Amino acid sequence: MKRKSDQRPTIRENPEWTNATFARARSAQEVLPEILGATNAKRMLKPRGRPKSGHPRTSISIRLPPETLARWKATGPGWQTRMAEALAKAI
Repeated sequence: MKRKSDQRPTIRENPEWTNATFARARSAQEVLPEILGATNAKRMLKPRGRPKSGHPRTSISIRLPPETLARWKATGPGWQTRMAEALAKAI
């Protein structure tokens, strides 16, 4: 079996960058302004994650009896919202 050469092959289509190449380089926004322009950039980029709420909530830790928690969970999906509403009514 022949030994593989340690040298990387030279590729004309993708030559190694030199300091002169980096000096000539331009930003993508400069080269493609119609695609990456300031007005299009906002429209093209999708925001990541969950949308921001108008009424953000605060995460807390609370210790409840298991029976109480089981009863709230038994009411089905949305039990946490209903619990928050009941607490808001209590104050």
